[in-house]
Amino acid sequence: MSEPAPGGPSPAERRRPRPVRPVRRDVASAPFIVIWEATRACPLACRHCRAEARPDRDPAELTTAEAVGLMRQIAAFGRPTPLFVITGGDPFERPDLYDLIRRARELGLSPAVSPSATPALTADALARLRQAGASVISLSLDGATAAPHDAFRGFGGVFDRTLRGWETARDAGLKVQINTTVTRTNLTDLPGIAHLVHERGALLWSVFFLIPTGRGRALTSLTAAESEDVLNFLYDVGEIVPVKTTEAHHFRRVALQRHVLAERGDDHEEVLGLGPLYRDLRRRAQDLGLIGTGRVRRPPIDVNAGRGLVFVSHTGEVSPSGFLPLSAGNVRDRPLPEIYRDSTVFTSLRDPGLLTGRCGACEFRTVCGGSRSRAFAVTGDVLAEEPWCSYEPGSFPYARELAGLL
Repeated sequence: MSEPAPGGPSPAERRRPRPVRPVRRDVASAPFIVIWEATRACPLACRHCRAEARPDRDPAELTTAEAVGLMRQIAAFGRPTPLFVITGGDPFERPDLYDLIRRARELGLSPAVSPSATPALTADALARLRQAGASVISLSLDGATAAPHDAFRGFGGVFDRTLRGWETARDAGLKVQINTTVTRTNLTDLPGIAHLVHERGALLWSVFFLIPTGRGRALTSLTAAESEDVLNFLYDVGEIVPVKTTEAHHFRRVALQRHVLAERGDDHEEVLGLGPLYRDLRRRAQDLGLIGTGRVRRPPIDVNAGRGLVFVSHTGEVSPSGFLPLSAGNVRDRPLPEIYRDSTVFTSLRDPGLLTGRCGACEFRTVCGGSRSRAFAVTGDVLAEEPWCSYEPGSFPYARELAGLL
């Protein structure tokens, strides 16, 4: 790796994005993102559903007034205000959704909405979202064709409705993020989904690595080696498709490794010991024109459960992530900033020195930390090592080059 020029990095070096993007705020004081589960009501029956959504609304949901109070608490974190995502269930099941978005805007928040592809996802509903002040929505796509996606979602017609909603949202002036859950049943569909994202255009492709919680407990997990292959495939297509991962924090480790190997001109497949799944995914991506230099790569951002991320349930329970059911308090009893900053659940997750197993010994622990949600779901210990990571601490051969990036 070249040494910086005297007096600091050159303008070109300053413009070049780092392999991992730091959060430009103190995540011990304020989160980067707040996700609010507005309701658990949803007519779909998705096989991976964390919330185990139900057809009807829970009478114990936060009321409109309480929801506005929650948004005031989020605004109280100060500027820059955290990203604010309204999810579910299906947020369209709340009749006050548009009013809540307007109030969020008045409080200085920029609300994003994560609706389900139900009959409520209409052109009129999407236009009203935009008029109320939403700028981004996310839609889920778990297959490159209708059959696997609709089977995953539990109803026919959902794939076509998702594609129509995607186009209609963009026509209404909304930016669209596409979410995909990786399971053993759709592994080979990933290049096809990436191709759809590239063809149709999206703000971001968020690839979620399953946590065995809720209905997801019934799905077969990937192996750690398969996860490595998928993460490296995602890195490959990242110059064509804007990619992020959810509950795959070791993508940041992969980004750092691949950056160093590319600068050295080394063969990443050989050095990292990638397997046949990686070769198959890469070949499919090449066939679809998804491998090559097309854009500036989007560096993954250094955020983890409790360390930049906070989740508020439909009843006001606060946890580090929607996939990590450890309550640190309730916004009906304590202000969200106080819970986030002071509760033991959150402060322990912000201390990488408390991690155990391979995560505790790993040189990447300060920028990765592993999925705390998956560690808890698999072992019952929120600080245990990441079960879907195969990396052996200290085994990456270029520690000196790496040290300047951590």
